[in-house]
Amino acid sequence: MFSTGSSTWAVDSDSEPVRVPIEDALDLHAFAPRDVRSVVDDYLLAAAERGFTEVRLIHGRGRGVQRASVQSLLARHPLVLSFADASPERGGWGATIVRLRSEPRRSW
Repeated sequence: MFSTGSSTWAVDSDSEPVRVPIEDALDLHAFAPRDVRSVVDDYLLAAAERGFTEVRLIHGRGRGVQRASVQSLLARHPLVLSFADASPERGGWGATIVRLRSEPRRSW
């Protein structure tokens, strides 16, 4: 789970909390696969609160399972304006670039 302080907490359900700073990129390799979706959701909120308009989520290449899971979440996330695979020099299809809205889309 992330807090809105100068650093964040990522909770791995099997161990102690891990302090994770909010930066313009998040490497998801450090998190258990079952925690990735909630970590990404919390990270996007914290990044938007800090004024980031673009972030990079590093999920790795592998078989594409983590990429698909992350991009599925991004496709319906209210803070996400758009997303795409990173350019080759920024990780290619092993990372996703996310453009964030300046404020969440409102449900009317």
